[in-house]
Amino acid sequence: MDTNIQSEELVIITGLDTGQEDYDYSMVELAELAQANHMDVVQRVDQVIDRPNPATYFGKGKVQEIGDVAAANHATTIITNDELTPSQLRNLEEETSCRILDRTALILEIFATRAQTKEAKLQVQIAELQYRLPRLQTSASQRLDQQTGGGSGFTNRGAGETKLEMDRRTIQHQITHLRHELAAIDKSEQTKRKQRAKSEIPTAALVGYTNSGKSTIMNGLVKRYGKVEDKTVFEKDMLFATLDTSVRRMTLPGQKEFLLSDTVGFVSKLPTQLVESFKSTLAEAANADLLIQVIDYSDPHYEEMMETTKKTLKQIGIHDIPMVNVFNKADKTEIEFPVLEGDDQIVISAKQGASLELLVDVIRKHLFKDYVQTKLLIPFADGQVVSYLNEHSNILDTEYQNNGTLLTVEAAPQDYQRFAKYEVKS
Repeated sequence: MDTNIQSEELVIITGLDTGQEDYDYSMVELAELAQANHMDVVQRVDQVIDRPNPATYFGKGKVQEIGDVAAANHATTIITNDELTPSQLRNLEEETSCRILDRTALILEIFATRAQTKEAKLQVQIAELQYRLPRLQTSASQRLDQQTGGGSGFTNRGAGETKLEMDRRTIQHQITHLRHELAAIDKSEQTKRKQRAKSEIPTAALVGYTNSGKSTIMNGLVKRYGKVEDKTVFEKDMLFATLDTSVRRMTLPGQKEFLLSDTVGFVSKLPTQLVESFKSTLAEAANADLLIQVIDYSDPHYEEMMETTKKTLKQIGIHDIPMVNVFNKADKTEIEFPVLEGDDQIVISAKQGASLELLVDVIRKHLFKDYVQTKLLIPFADGQVVSYLNEHSNILDTEYQNNGTLLTVEAAPQDYQRFAKYEVKS
C-alpha cells in the first residue's frame, strides 16, 4: 500500500437506503468527500430501512455490524450519509467506540481547511458554531460529579445546567461577533459590486457542481482574454478545491469587456448552515447578467448534479437569470466536441482552445446582444469622442470626410445613447 494512503485516517462510510432515487449516487459522493478530506475509505456499509432509528440512526444489529467492520479494518472514524441528531451522534459513539462524523460535519471540516480569504473563514466559522450549538452537552465527568458530589441533587444539577447555558451563551456571542465582522466585509464587497455595476460592464458567473471544471474554464479564459497581471485561480481534481469567489475582467476582440466570476461549487445535501453563510459569497452570481452552469459530462450522475445546482440556486434566492449549460470534460467521453446545441447549451473540454473559443462566442451572443451597429459622424473638434470609441467600441470602418470622422461602430447601448447626436441617419 502507498505510504501516503497509510498515513491517512481510515474511515468507514455508512448510509440508510430508505428508497430515495439518488441514494447510491449520494454514497459515491460521500466517499469522494471523505477523500477530499484526506481520508482513506476502507469499507462501505449500507442498511435498507423504512426510516432512521431515532436513538442510533441504524438498527441495533447494524450498529453492532458497523462497529465490528470498523474494528476489523482498523478504522477510527465512521461517516454517516445524513446529518445526525445530538443523541444519535452520542449513542453511536458509545456503541462503536469510534469517532462519528455525519455528512454535515464532514463538509464543514473540508470547508474549514480550504477557506483562504477572511470572508470565507468567517462564513465557515459561523456555520461550524451553528452546527455545534444544538450538540452541546455536559461531559460524562460532569454528569458523574452531579451524581456523586456532596450537597443536594438539585443544586448539583443546576450547576451543570448553568455550565451548559454558559457554553451556549458563549457560542451565541461568538456567532453574533462573527456576523458583525462578516457584515463589515460584505458591506465593502457590496460597494465594489456597485462600482462594477456603475461601470456598466456586463457580468457572467460560473456556477455548478464542485469539481466540474469551473476554475479550469476561468483560468483558460484569463490566459486568453484577461489582463497580463491577472492571476489564475487554484484548480485541482477534487471536491471543493476552492471556496473563494474570484472576479476577473475579460477583454474580447472588438473591445467587448465583461466580468467573469468563479464561485464556490455545490454538492448534494449542502448543509443549511453553509447555504446561509455563503449567500454573500454567491452574491456575484445573484447579480450576474448571465449564469454559466458548468457540468461534468463524464460523470454518470451529471443529471443529479444539475438538479442539485438548480435546488441550491433556488435556496439562495437566485432565479430569473439567463443560463448557459456547459457540458464540460467531454474529452473523457466518446462524445464529439466542441458542439453548440441551440443558443444555451454547449459540449466542450475546458482544456481545449477551440472549446473555450466556442464558449466565448456563446457568452458574447448573450452579454452583447444589445450592442448597436451604427454610423457616427464626429466633428474634428470632438476628437476625444473618436479616441473614446476606439478604446471602448468595435470600430468596423473609419472614413475621414470634410466635416469630420465617419465611424461605423458597434457600441454598447449606453455609449450609443451617449453619442446618439452624432448618428448619421440613412
